Amino acid sequence: MARIVMKFGGTSVADLDRIKNVARHVKREVDAGHEVAVVVSAMSGKTNELVGWVQNIPKVSGADHSIYDAREYDAVVASGEQVTSGLLAIALQAMGVNARSWQGWQIPIRTDNAHGAARILEIDGGEMVRRMKEGQVAVVAGFQGLGPDNRISTLGRGGSDTSAVAIAAAVKADRCDIYTDVDGVYTTDPRIEPKARRLKKIAFEEMLEMASLGAKVLQVRSVELAMVFKVRTFVRSSFEDPDAPGMGDLLNPPGTLICDEDEIVEQEVVTGIAYAKDEAQISLRRLADRPGVSAAIFGPLAESHINVDMIVQNISEDGSKTDMTFTVPSGDAEKALRVLGENKEKIGYDVVQSESGLVKVSVIGVGMRSHAGVAATAFRALAEKGINIKAITTSEIKISILIDGPYAELAVRTLHSCYGLDKS
Repeated sequence: MARIVMKFGGTSVADLDRIKNVARHVKREVDAGHEVAVVVSAMSGKTNELVGWVQNIPKVSGADHSIYDAREYDAVVASGEQVTSGLLAIALQAMGVNARSWQGWQIPIRTDNAHGAARILEIDGGEMVRRMKEGQVAVVAGFQGLGPDNRISTLGRGGSDTSAVAIAAAVKADRCDIYTDVDGVYTTDPRIEPKARRLKKIAFEEMLEMASLGAKVLQVRSVELAMVFKVRTFVRSSFEDPDAPGMGDLLNPPGTLICDEDEIVEQEVVTGIAYAKDEAQISLRRLADRPGVSAAIFGPLAESHINVDMIVQNISEDGSKTDMTFTVPSGDAEKALRVLGENKEKIGYDVVQSESGLVKVSVIGVGMRSHAGVAATAFRALAEKGINIKAITTSEIKISILIDGPYAELAVRTLHSCYGLDKS
């Protein structure tokens, strides 16, 4: 017998038929004798609809602005998961499974007061564990918790993944199964490279890099939590037959295991290729090369909640001037330029240049720590395809390359092939 947390995303619970299919997956684990908790997202599209209502109500009410109370925003958008958890509990009860729905405040999942993007501080899973031991399935509304003001808080988009991993850590689950519309983590996006392979295992660090660099399989914060608390996490498909052979395998269910690096006996040099579209590059020309210039640039950007990624600095031959180039999401480019303009005198640059529509392609693998020449292989392969590199950043297990948007798919396929990831 094991303790398992199962999480089902919006596409998995998109309608009543899919909710009944999810109930069959849950019943399979219950019938095997496991203690089970389930975390659910809102039905596909429902959160977007609720957010739209919140954003539009000030206009409907005749207000000349669209500002709204973040606490009431949370009260509205958290209702999507509330509906799904109740419906799934009813579906399980109809199958003869003892189930009860739980809202975040009932557990409780304690968060900070950053309504709309709260972070989990503490989970008291004692009562939930007691009921699970008695054979009751806990069906938990994901994405939500209880703030210090005793009001519902939400964890930000994709927060149900974070809820599931955090609950798994709190109840000391043997594993956390994240059910989604794909059957695992692939070496790259199969829609771009049909030869992409599903990985049997991937290290926490690699998954964290892939999630933060464009892979949409898991939310970044959920991977961070899994790594900190060493929660063995499986990415699985909810659309496979719940009763198919192997689906109930306790140790090796179908899908991809995200685990500690020590569990992976033979590391590949490169595990996968990720990409992020819609990057913008901003360059500040002829800055005075003096202490504090970087703080003068990136301090105001941080205060404006603009996420800066790749940073490249070029110093003039005499050392008196420098150029600073960095990337931001294209959606933040206009805001970043405005912030830089407001701080031009303090920063002291001569001219600012920007370019949108770029793509960041990343090569990821913990095996890179012990192998030389990984970056050179990428540069050579891209050069042979005539792809110009605009910026490069590296870390111990990652190389990120900035290129023009139209070359994104060619670059992904080229890198996937040059590291042999298309070979089974």
